[in-house]
Formats: sequence, C-alpha cells, structure tokens
Amino acid sequence: MHYEVSLRLWQRLERSRNSLRTRFLMLSFVLFGTHVAQIWLFAFAMALLGTHPLTGGLEGLGTLKFLDYVYFSAITYTTLGYGDLIPTGPMRFVTGTEALIGFMLITWSASITFLEMQRHWSARRER
Repeated sequence: MHYEVSLRLWQRLERSRNSLRTRFLMLSFVLFGTHVAQIWLFAFAMALLGTHPLTGGLEGLGTLKFLDYVYFSAITYTTLGYGDLIPTGPMRFVTGTEALIGFMLITWSASITFLEMQRHWSARRER
C-alpha cells in the first residue's frame, strides 16, 4: 500500500506545476493519510485476532472496543508505546511486526519528503 501510494504521489509531484507550498501540503496530507489507513488496517487485524482465544489479545482494559485497538495500533505503529495496553500470546508478534513496519514506513515517508525538498533546492540553485 505504502509503495503504491508513494510511487503515484512521486509521479504526480514530478509533473506538478503547483507552488512548492501546495506540493508539500499534498505530500504531507497524502503520506499522513496513508499512515492512518495502515494504522486502521493493523487495528482491524488485531481486533479480528482478538476474537479468537488462541491468538492472544490485549490486556489493560476490561472490555475492549474497536477504537481501543486503533489507539493501540497507533502507539505501536509509531513505536511510542505508552504501556497501558499489553499484548499477550501470539498477538505480541503481530505488534512487534507492526512496530517494525511502522518505523520503516515513517522513515520512508521522511526520505520521500527529503527527496522532494532536495529536488526543490536543486531547481533553485539552477536558476
């Protein structure tokens, strides 16, 4: 998902005649939206796994609602990890994988942003 969105965004930015501010707003919002979508996908997967007793779950709250999974997914994806919800059983492997993927994709987004800035700086020097 991140690759496809990033590729299409990069291609669109290359052809864009918009101002730098508009391009960076588009870049920021699209990448942010992609991260939010990925967080919700992980939350959905964890909520689904949480319905089966053999896959572990989350401890720390009595009854979990879907938004609790979204919250937990967000703090895991960003590697923030408050510690108020704790994964148990095989769910620990899902959350560890999400943290690694989240870290990689956030870093990827930062790299894309840097490359776009570098392209802008190079264009300004050539003028």
